[in-house]
Amino acid sequence: MPEANPRVGEYVYAAKVRELLKTHGEPPKEVYLDLENSGLVPPEVVEAMLPYFNVRGYGHPSITHKKGWEALEVLYETKEILTKTLGARDVEEVEFTHSGTEANNLAVLGYLFAARGRGRKVIVSAVEHLSVIFPAEFAAKLLGYEVVKVPVDREGFVNPELLKQYVDRETVLVSIQAVNHEIGTVQPLRDLVDVAKSANPNVVFHTDAADALGWIPLNVADLNVDMVTLSSHKIGGPRGVGALYVRDGVRLEPPIRGQLSGERLWPGVENVPIIAGFKRALELEFEDFDWKVSYVKGLRDKLIHGLLDRVPETIVNGPLGEKRVANNANLSFLYVEGEALTVELSMRGVYVSSGSACSSRILEPSHVLLAIGRKHEEAHGSILFKLSRHHKPEDVEYVIESVPEAVSRLRALSSWRSAPSPPS
Repeated sequence: MPEANPRVGEYVYAAKVRELLKTHGEPPKEVYLDLENSGLVPPEVVEAMLPYFNVRGYGHPSITHKKGWEALEVLYETKEILTKTLGARDVEEVEFTHSGTEANNLAVLGYLFAARGRGRKVIVSAVEHLSVIFPAEFAAKLLGYEVVKVPVDREGFVNPELLKQYVDRETVLVSIQAVNHEIGTVQPLRDLVDVAKSANPNVVFHTDAADALGWIPLNVADLNVDMVTLSSHKIGGPRGVGALYVRDGVRLEPPIRGQLSGERLWPGVENVPIIAGFKRALELEFEDFDWKVSYVKGLRDKLIHGLLDRVPETIVNGPLGEKRVANNANLSFLYVEGEALTVELSMRGVYVSSGSACSSRILEPSHVLLAIGRKHEEAHGSILFKLSRHHKPEDVEYVIESVPEAVSRLRALSSWRSAPSPPS
């Protein structure tokens, strides 16, 4: 084995990670609640992917031979499921990308490139995913658009009447999430679309629905939206595939260039095995849909109220009840750093995230939590828990036991422990 090269970092960093894992050890029980960022892929989904690596459909889906046609078949089968799920008119309205982030970039940049000269304003909410905000800001620098961030209330909602004040003749694109990825706020999407299009009928409305798929109804005709972003890994599918619904008649200019395959707007060979996994995840996600939502909602409420009862000086981020998506619990534990708490909980086998994945390695508080009025110290102490149908009541009970222990230990080390109580 060659010696490590400290300058390049080969082997050195992997060895450091291995040492970290060795020090961590094996906890007595494991409960994975970091489904916002990634997660275990169910065996049924893995099984559905395997043949497409080396048995069937391992060809290029645009090549005219058997293995290419087998690959193309699974692409269209998955698009047909997505078309039916969204109430879209045709499979050609669904475009595959390699992630939800890419789908958001395609929606925002693709439309803004195509809409040059038709207006200058782009409207997003202050709590949008960064894969919407950053492309919009990039378009502002590159093409001269003005990006306006609509403020939200303390639960993360965009007020439709407030949105109406921002939309004018210069507005070309509005992008507002169906469900917030951090605090679970379910936006009044149809109301927002209606006021935006009443103020300017030419506005194109995009919604990032990655955290809504599988949890709330998403019918593009009922919602009157023009573009919708989806992501495989948010529904228990594999990482590596996203999708963008684009209403027929909405023109996009691809923001990246290369050899087009089966997709009209996104170059590169489609990841066929991963798309096969996405297909199976979609099928599983909508089995016993009403039961699943009710069951997970019960786990969510048990977790939130259990932690509020057991951990003093804790606040919930986002709404409670029906206005919150069923699988999301986000709480701030005051006088504790969220990153330290994720490590402390990991030692107990409880795997969560602090803030959003996009900012977890940056010492900046979540822009979502700041937008709903949280102070920096409140935002820094936030923990995001995401549940699924695969979790059991005893998993939640273990988390309710583990979090108070972890918070108590960290607060004992904290200089903030004597600070005044937070506002309700």
